[in-house]
Amino acid sequence: MAGHSKFKNIMHRKGAQDKKRSAMFSKLSREITVAAKMGLPDPEMNARLRAAVLAAKAQSMPKDNIQRSIDKASGSDAENYEEIRYEGFGPGGVAIIVEALSDNRNRTATNVRTAFSKNGGNLGASGSVSHGFERMGLIEYGAAAGDADKVLEAAIEAGADDVESDEEGHEIWTSVDSLHEVAKSLEGALGEAEAVKLGWKPGTEVEVRGDDAATLMKLIDALEDDDDVQTVWGNYNVPDEELEKLA
Repeated sequence: MAGHSKFKNIMHRKGAQDKKRSAMFSKLSREITVAAKMGLPDPEMNARLRAAVLAAKAQSMPKDNIQRSIDKASGSDAENYEEIRYEGFGPGGVAIIVEALSDNRNRTATNVRTAFSKNGGNLGASGSVSHGFERMGLIEYGAAAGDADKVLEAAIEAGADDVESDEEGHEIWTSVDSLHEVAKSLEGALGEAEAVKLGWKPGTEVEVRGDDAATLMKLIDALEDDDDVQTVWGNYNVPDEELEKLA
């Protein structure tokens, strides 16, 4: 699987769950509100909202919280969030894409730039690294969904483009246009996914070890801890033995 997911799993093992859970709910809520505001407030008629609701359900976000986030989109007090993408480089020449939803562009830019500069990286210009990634749909399943062969067979049947499996779970990549069609088909074969979203798939990965790996983890942690940052994508691959050292 891509380094992004491995990093997520190692961070989960490191703990700080309550803090991360609260921050995660806040970010999920923001994405739901923005998605509902940009289209119809009905997940069945709004592909982005459906993906956001599925992601929230996968993280056990209460139904009331989800509905409140949808309702907030039509309220007079709804914040105006702007979608911003930052691109930069981390330790070891790793390419990183940061996606944010912000109501204050200057604050977010300052925070993201600071996170990069304090953790061995530097912020680049728009387009400086995204050319090395492909914008695709991503469907994630845990290991309990089945073994690699079962998931691969289901993914092929559903029309997916690529599958990456390891002991932690499965990442199924699709074209952006077919994301929800493939997700619906997979749900029949494998059950509800842990996540259905748009992602950035790297064309090639950079292996990162030692001090660079430790600093990279700190950089991504600092970025993901920022309230405005929704997702962080990278083309890194930290070998399992390096992850164990950092656990």
